[in-house]
Amino acid sequence: MSKEEVTKNVWVTTHGDKWAVKIAGSDKVSKVFERKADALEYAKNLAKKEKTELISQKRNGRINLKNSYGHDNPNTPG
Repeated sequence: MSKEEVTKNVWVTTHGDKWAVKIAGSDKVSKVFERKADALEYAKNLAKKEKTELISQKRNGRINLKNSYGHDNPNTPG
């Protein structure tokens, strides 16, 4: 995989007492939400658009969700 093809995963993580969507490798938060469900919906759409992976964390920092929206299976239409 070349540097241009590096996948930038989309993360849902805590941001104080709120939830943030962040792109891996970026120092900035994409968007902040009051509810985790709203952050997940936004992150899911972003991951689908970018054909990458969505990773969500619990408040304690543990990963509790991983969904790939890339082209993992070459036989899958996309």
